[in-house]
Amino acid sequence: MANNNRLGELLVREKLISLTQLRHAQDEQQKSGNNLGYTLAKLGYVSDDEITSFLSQQYRVPTINLEEYEVDADVLKLVPKEPCERHRVLPVSRTGNALIVAMADPTNLNAIDDLKFLTGYNIEPVIASETSIHTAIEKYYNAGPSYDEVMAGFDETEIEFTGDEDDPTNLLELEKASEDAPVVRLVNMMLLNAIKKGASDIHIEPYEKKFRVRYRIDGVLAEEMTPPLKLKNAVISRIKIMAALDIAERRLPQDGRIKLKLGKGREMDFRVSVLPTLWGEKVVMRLLDKGNLQLDMTKLGFDGKPLEDFMWAIHQPWGMVLVTGPTGSGKTTTLYSALSDLNKIAHNISTAEDPVEYNLHGINQVQMHDEIGLNFAMALRAFLRQDPDILMVGEIRDFETAEIAVKAALTGHMVLSTLHTNDAPATISRLLNMGVEPFLITASVNLVLAQRLARKICNDCKQQVKYEKKVLEDCGFSPEQIASAKLMKGGGGSCRTCNGSGYKGRVALYEVMRFTDSLKEMVLQGASTAELKIGAIKNGMATLRMSGIRKIMDGVTTPEEIMRVTMSD
Repeated sequence: MANNNRLGELLVREKLISLTQLRHAQDEQQKSGNNLGYTLAKLGYVSDDEITSFLSQQYRVPTINLEEYEVDADVLKLVPKEPCERHRVLPVSRTGNALIVAMADPTNLNAIDDLKFLTGYNIEPVIASETSIHTAIEKYYNAGPSYDEVMAGFDETEIEFTGDEDDPTNLLELEKASEDAPVVRLVNMMLLNAIKKGASDIHIEPYEKKFRVRYRIDGVLAEEMTPPLKLKNAVISRIKIMAALDIAERRLPQDGRIKLKLGKGREMDFRVSVLPTLWGEKVVMRLLDKGNLQLDMTKLGFDGKPLEDFMWAIHQPWGMVLVTGPTGSGKTTTLYSALSDLNKIAHNISTAEDPVEYNLHGINQVQMHDEIGLNFAMALRAFLRQDPDILMVGEIRDFETAEIAVKAALTGHMVLSTLHTNDAPATISRLLNMGVEPFLITASVNLVLAQRLARKICNDCKQQVKYEKKVLEDCGFSPEQIASAKLMKGGGGSCRTCNGSGYKGRVALYEVMRFTDSLKEMVLQGASTAELKIGAIKNGMATLRMSGIRKIMDGVTTPEEIMRVTMSD
């Protein structure tokens, strides 16, 4: 912003902010690259409305409320999306040879000259907050066809299936219907909307009298649309064709993959699973976006001490590091983060995965195929003949895999793997129950990490709230924490960023149990899971609930969310 320093001085002079607040905002601005007004509003020192009103008075330029104003499509065509995003502007209307443009900074002559050259019109600025301009650009420039527009392309009489569904004579009709333009557009819209909304899974479900599509966004399923029931076979066949599956086979489960190219070199993979149910085939698609894969461990949600312990464990010359948690808790991302940190020319790294979710350059990744006998145990045995340094096993499911993994860890290799247990101490009991001897566990395991994903409060509708003392006590807050807590919550409502949920994005909670000598001694003496947990906490382990409380205190998430994803200690 050209007048950043000037704006700061004016706001201080008018006593709208203090000099300390200005300095803090300038520091934050340096890190984020956003302009000063936006940063001040984000930090809560002044509101968006106060800044726009102040600039309007200062430069005698009118303001506009973009939420209440509908921009004509012909006006939007005059200025492409890229200059709008670069200059933080939005064309609003046209009168004669003048184009009225909403700007966060009406003194930005560079933007005005650029738009004048681009459009040939005289530019007349009006002031709007940067947040509202950003929201409007998303609304007008990213909007694909709506569900209603897609459905308007269907003629009710066009697609009708008669006779036995399994009758092979209908296959040609089915294939033809699945390539019908409106069906193609509907499926494309499902996929693109899921990408736009940041969904992790798409569920396409036929029932007796309903056909529905749900998206899992930030770990929670929500209904997205309900296409007409008669389209179910055409839609599911279209997806099966895209995933190179057999559209004639409707009695057995099938798995496939769809790869979409989204311009600018971005690729999106959809892992497709088709399951025959009572009323037709249910399709679940897992979205795998390599461009969004976050491999920087400090950004995943690790606190200082747990991250230090984890880094120590994975950089040992040999031993085992186990990551545990339910499906969809981010275990794969944590393992990939560790592998990308270990991925050096001096290391030979092999992974056995089911399925391979992301392709990592410089790492030998092997896809499991149980139907031909290629399971984790067989892959591990093969890896040990490949002069390995670091091995990653997708999951330890049985004694055979556990035994080979432990032996690999004891013979000079670093082994990373996952298990499905509720917390870190329970992982040791799971290995014992599989039949692994206690002395082998104590000799091989370096560290166990349990994790969950909690939704983050939406930054655009975040506000401070008060909770009843009882709620915080039930969550596990200490009296000191209750006294000092300044808790936040998403307002939701009409917030477009989070679709009214109050949450946007997720943060990981970690329970990191470093396998110290005292814990090893407890395992050899036959200690229970509960006793191991008490011992680990004495050694400084923060449980998942403790990690969650820290995130609540930092204003990242809410007590309700932490209670939803963690068990009380």
